[in-house]
Amino acid sequence: MNAKTELTVKDILGVESYMKVRQERRVKILNKKKLRRAAVGPYATFYFESYDTMWYQVQEMLRIEKGGEDQLRDELEAYNPLIPKGRELVATVMFEIDNANIRTAFLLGLGGVENHIIMRLDDVHIMAIAEQDLDRTNADGKASSVQFVHFSLTNSQIAKFKDINTNVTVGINHPKYGHMAVLSDETQRELSTDFL
Repeated sequence: MNAKTELTVKDILGVESYMKVRQERRVKILNKKKLRRAAVGPYATFYFESYDTMWYQVQEMLRIEKGGEDQLRDELEAYNPLIPKGRELVATVMFEIDNANIRTAFLLGLGGVENHIIMRLDDVHIMAIAEQDLDRTNADGKASSVQFVHFSLTNSQIAKFKDINTNVTVGINHPKYGHMAVLSDETQRELSTDFL
């Protein structure tokens, strides 16, 4: 279990050092990301974040953009809120539609979707809390194709989540997009490691 809940400057490798371990780390993180992914309906995918996924994201951004210390501070500020803090799960929810015209029309009807993202532990409902960094629905009612949400759990809910006999589903109950997905046992076990 990785008990880290925040990235610091000390956690980040310089670009040269990162390049020496990049391939090995990339393979590990891609395998981990497969377990932390849930397709919900035809267009939405939940990507559950962790210390490791955010570490990799920051390292890749620094490798690509080469922005140095100033960039590093910005990346830590942007990505630290997406690392679970011990009693929550954090997900990036992406609406992925290749055709730009269809995507725009779809998102125009999806305003406020960030308030309709849910998790169920059998009959227990947990509403997601949207990341407050900026508005994810614009004045025209168009939703962003990327949403960041937190699921805060109580101690009893965490115990229920960790029980492999619990049926865990995630979904969206927006009037224009109502879909649920059951998490696999493997995904449920992997996400259980986010709780301290």
